[in-house]
Amino acid sequence: MTGDEGHEEHGAGGPGSRAGGSEGGGVPDGVRLRAERAADVPAVEAVVREAFGDEGARVVRLVRALRESLAWRDLSFVAERDGQVVGHVLLTGSWLDAPRRLVDVLVLSPLAVSPGAQGGGVGSALVRHALDRTAGRPEPLVFLEGHPGFYPRFGFVPGGERGFRPPSERIPAAAFQVLVRERHEGWMTGALAYADPFWRWDCVGLRAPEEAPGRD
Repeated sequence: MTGDEGHEEHGAGGPGSRAGGSEGGGVPDGVRLRAERAADVPAVEAVVREAFGDEGARVVRLVRALRESLAWRDLSFVAERDGQVVGHVLLTGSWLDAPRRLVDVLVLSPLAVSPGAQGGGVGSALVRHALDRTAGRPEPLVFLEGHPGFYPRFGFVPGGERGFRPPSERIPAAAFQVLVRERHEGWMTGALAYADPFWRWDCVGLRAPEEAPGRD
């Protein structure tokens, strides 16, 4: 699924994000970006739960499952204001099923910003920070599901245009996006294979709404 609260947020890799902010490239005044610490986990879960509304509990369970899985890469970052965590972004490991072999890739998901902090550039700053901090890693690709009006500013392009296939037909083509890094080689095409927690907690693509009882 993807979240949608305007062009400044949007879901990365499975669940949509609940971010927000301006299009500026800097860090908002009073905001500190840093790696997550063990003591931050309760605050991170509170931000995710609040940001995702009705889907919050499920996305929290996704993040917990990712922490306990082989997909965990310790690439969890927070935005802090006045000593309080107000935003969070996570990158974890998945695979590209390429013709030659499986290729380790990153998935950016979820991205969450507290409703009270949305609209001030916190989401954009978190994405830039996370991408900067992972630029030297060996994974040649970063995938996400997100709003096509938001993520191109960070270098993301539609995955289909670069020869990649989404892991589910329920992911809209425009939402399936990829950031191609220097380590990418031409043979690295194929389908993205999400880590198990995204499937276990049904955080892939969009589900059709359930029809009301009594309707054909």
